[in-house]
Amino acid sequence: MNRSNSGANLPTLRSHNAALLLDLLRVAGEPGISRLELAERTGLTPQAVSKITARLRADGLVAEAGHRASTGGKPRTVLRLVPDAGYAVGLHLDRDGLTVVLVDLAGAVAASRTAPLDFGAPADEVLTAAADAVAAVRGAGAGTAERGRGVSTTDRPVLGVGVAVPGPLDHRGGVLHRVTGFPQWDGYPLRDALAARTGLPVDVDKDTNAAALGLALRAAGTGDFAYLHLGTGLGAGLVLGGALHRGARTGAGEFGHQTVQLDGPVCGCGGRGCIEALCLAAVARGDVAEAARVLGTGAANLVGLLDIDRVVLGGRTVAADPEPYVRGVRAVIDERARRGGPDAPVPVTAARGGDRPVAEGAAQLVLAPLFGRVGSADTGERGARLG
Repeated sequence: MNRSNSGANLPTLRSHNAALLLDLLRVAGEPGISRLELAERTGLTPQAVSKITARLRADGLVAEAGHRASTGGKPRTVLRLVPDAGYAVGLHLDRDGLTVVLVDLAGAVAASRTAPLDFGAPADEVLTAAADAVAAVRGAGAGTAERGRGVSTTDRPVLGVGVAVPGPLDHRGGVLHRVTGFPQWDGYPLRDALAARTGLPVDVDKDTNAAALGLALRAAGTGDFAYLHLGTGLGAGLVLGGALHRGARTGAGEFGHQTVQLDGPVCGCGGRGCIEALCLAAVARGDVAEAARVLGTGAANLVGLLDIDRVVLGGRTVAADPEPYVRGVRAVIDERARRGGPDAPVPVTAARGGDRPVAEGAAQLVLAPLFGRVGSADTGERGARLG
């Protein structure tokens, strides 16, 4: 996310250029890509590509993947990313449960766990559950490729833990704010507390932002979109201009707390007539059509405000019966368009996996900077962790 597609032949941008090459290797997958193709796609000189890839090979991040026939001269050596050269833990702390995954550099899930969680319990209990979940996936059995290389579970290099939690929160400081329904978390330094428990670097972001990041990395080049997560709460993750949009105070995406009924029911945030309160009430009484209509009203507002290209629905509630939600949300957006909205239809789809994309996206909070997919400061910091 938020990166240029071309390299720069300057020593000060060495880590930037390495990230560009790693990202192209990640996208190429198992078949790999040649040094010449890397040079052509980044604008780097072949000499610069050779130097960088030599360093990446020495670090164990890149390996040869055979040879490819050349149009002239000797066959080209093809390089590939080594997925098990590094891992990240993705942890989703929801109001009533947790999901944790161990993800390799290619984004494949090597291990996963789910467990009940009471987010309203004392912070120390929640932190213990989180740390135990991280330890569980770190100690899970090695995959076939790892066993073939003699890699034990304790040898796997874990680069950090990405944690996704309900907002609002301070993404930069890793500090929670007044989570709806759980005001006792206001000001809690989750990032530093979990880092002390696990001994690993920790990144914290909203659950919806994490999911949006993961979806964007899997579907590069698909324009601006909103990810709307309906589960124990309702929120949004926004990808605008090719970057995850958190806002100046990292508070963007509080989608569920836009007021659509001035004299409506009281919401957990203290307001009245919020989309979250109306939508969850409809879900509770089994009125899926009404829940979808309310969700669609908020989605249409978002489309009109930001002119986004598509809407992705997710979360356990949507996953339980996705078609009525997709159909209902699309109907409201289309009706708004007929009254003067966007000329082209705005696609509405449902993400697979219920809450699972949140945990996988949380792992990308750690991995994405390695591939130049977030801000330059984060990229440099994470690159240093790789050595």
